[in-house]
Formats: sequence, structure tokens, C-alpha cells
Amino acid sequence: MVNYTLNKIIKNNISAILICFFISFSFSQNDTTASNDFWKNVQFGGGIGLNFGDGFFSGALAPAALYRHNAYVATGVGLNFLYSSQKDVFKSTVMGGSVIGLFNPYRELQISTEFEQLHVSRNFDEEFVSNADDKYWYPALFLGLGYTNGSMTFGIRYDVLYDKDKSIQNQAWMPFVRFWF
Repeated sequence: MVNYTLNKIIKNNISAILICFFISFSFSQNDTTASNDFWKNVQFGGGIGLNFGDGFFSGALAPAALYRHNAYVATGVGLNFLYSSQKDVFKSTVMGGSVIGLFNPYRELQISTEFEQLHVSRNFDEEFVSNADDKYWYPALFLGLGYTNGSMTFGIRYDVLYDKDKSIQNQAWMPFVRFWF
């Protein structure tokens, strides 16, 4: 009885796997051009940054992926990681994600929106008792304007949700450089 039940389960599972395989294979044959068109419109890029001097270090990595809907509009997602430290003062780690929207009314002009949700972790050294260690989530909504030349865009963006007490930036305005491949 146990052998019969086990054989039945195995046959049913194999049948289900084969049916799923043939159904997905038949759909993939019809959808080949749509799949190829999708990946032709995907771009990868982002940014990387280093800043150091006089006991200070900051490193950033921000990979992103875009889907170019047409010559004017692109949307995408990104990841953000930033580590900063000042010798004998603090260490800070920032991680999060972003949603990006780009509009190019002309080939050289780019208008951008980017919403970031970042988790900030700040650890201060003991002698700075007035600053307590802190962990919190911080949202940022950037509106930007940039000049595009090939696969590079540089410009300026403004954080409309800027909060001087919580932001990881020292001001709401910040320059940017983006690369897409």
C-alpha cells in the first residue's frame, strides 16, 4: 500500500513538472521577440564615490537598473550603500533602495525624480556623549535637472523632504553624475 501511494505521488509530480515545462516552453516560443525587446531596453549603471582626508573616509556604491520605455521616458530601481567615518568621532552606515524616473524632453536635457528610503545607523565614540548613537529610516525625494552627453549625465538635484536633523547630507542641494550602459 505504501509503495502504491509513493509511486502515485511520484508519477503525479513528474506529470505536473512535465506539463509546466511544456506550457512554459510553448509560451516562450511565442514570446521570444517580446523578451528580446525587453532586455534591449534595459540599462544598468549607477554611481560610486570615495571621499577621504584628515581622518575622514566616506565610500558609496549605488548600482541601478533602468527600463527605457521610449526615447523620452525611463523608470528604474536602485540600491544604495554608504559608509562614513571620522577618526575618534563617529562611524555611519547607510543602506536602502530607490525608485527612479527620468524624462528627456531633448536628448541633452534630463529631468529626474528619485525617491530613496534609507536606513541610517550612526555610532559616535564615547567621548562625544552629547551625540547619542542613532538608528532610523530616512526618506528623500529628489527632483533634478541634468545635462546628458552619451551615457553620462551630470547635474543638480534638490531633496524636497530635506530635514537638517535627520538627513545624511549637509544641505538639500547636491550635484550628481550618472552613468548608464
